[in-house]
Amino acid sequence: MKIDEFNKALDRGEISPLYYFHGDEPHLMERAVKRLMDSAVPPDFRDFNLDIFYGNECKGDEVASVAQTLPMFADRRMVLVKRAGELSAAALEILASCVADPPPTTCLVFVGEKVDQRKKFFQEMKKKGELVECKRPYENQLGAFIREEARGLGKRVEPAAAEMLVYLVGNNLGELSTQLEKVALYVGQRETITVEDVRGIVSDTKVESVFDLTNALGERNVVKALRSLATILRDGEAPLMLLAMIARHFRQLWRVRDLMAQKVPQQDISRLAGINPYFIKGVMTQARNFSVSELQKVFEGLYATDLALKGGGAKRPTLTLEKLVMDVCGMGSR
Repeated sequence: MKIDEFNKALDRGEISPLYYFHGDEPHLMERAVKRLMDSAVPPDFRDFNLDIFYGNECKGDEVASVAQTLPMFADRRMVLVKRAGELSAAALEILASCVADPPPTTCLVFVGEKVDQRKKFFQEMKKKGELVECKRPYENQLGAFIREEARGLGKRVEPAAAEMLVYLVGNNLGELSTQLEKVALYVGQRETITVEDVRGIVSDTKVESVFDLTNALGERNVVKALRSLATILRDGEAPLMLLAMIARHFRQLWRVRDLMAQKVPQQDISRLAGINPYFIKGVMTQARNFSVSELQKVFEGLYATDLALKGGGAKRPTLTLEKLVMDVCGMGSR
């Protein structure tokens, strides 16, 4: 079951006796569990009907015993097991029997990262309950998330502002939500969040330096690029993640350059390249700074840097990335 299917089921008032939330997006899991809790156990009765365990601390028989206990003054009890991936093999074996015959008056919920369907516990969970995948969304799915978050804050986000937020923060939903809340507080009573609002609030985060670095590379400004690189590495950004952002930027430049060579109008370039109109003029300017042969050399350099960072260069990432920056900025002009 995907997270949107889970949400639709809750909207219909459907609550399963068993859930196992898993995936690489903790923000989605936390939000889903909170929503399930709000639906399953009224706040006034949680002292009697909500029990929370941690997989690295509890035993299977403890969880199973509480799960079999009837609710008090309410229709349903909720038993939540966090860090369920750390449950011991013995605990999972005990809980497999509980999952195979779930108590009808209990909502038994597990939160972990991975699912191993070779184990009896997960086989029974799949038969009798719901395995809910909380997967980090792709970049092109983040706009809808941001708009929904903004609506919850009583705000509307300009499309360019949403794209700027994604560009600066990435696809970490928890961080996106946090930064959006900051921007919403910043704009006060104003209903619309603009690009300038996002830049004004998110500008002091390390991802802003990534934005500066990719632009500096596109402008072939070696001084600015090296300064941004130093800031990023000082702030602890993973070198391979940084390399991926640089590669993304140059894929955009190559795509835009190809469309420009075909005499495609600017507004169509924006649409075909998947770049918001707010950014397209700057990207087009940067694309003119590189010939096709130079872009080919850039990607050869990116590939070589990737190999180096995964090999011996992993011990000296600063030197490896500085060489890439100087190579990109120092190519001969068109």
